[in-house]
Amino acid sequence: MIYIMRRTQLYLDDDLWNVLHAQARTQAISISELVRRAVRERYLGRLEERKQAMLAAVGIRGDRPEFANTDAYVRTLRQGKRLDRLSAR
Repeated sequence: MIYIMRRTQLYLDDDLWNVLHAQARTQAISISELVRRAVRERYLGRLEERKQAMLAAVGIRGDRPEFANTDAYVRTLRQGKRLDRLSAR
């Protein structure tokens, strides 16, 4: 995946700086990359976890009898008078 990078500046206290510096050295990556990974994981979540959650939701209601024929189900939803009420306005 290609990311468009934007430059930003962070002010870190000594404790945080030391922890990040040590962790980056251990992982053989830059502090910038370490921060990017942490932010992605915290705020975007892990891609694989998001995929699994979406796949788990697919077909979750498939065993319900009213969804056996989805066309018929949608048509019953559309039989109401809502469209008539909206066009009368």
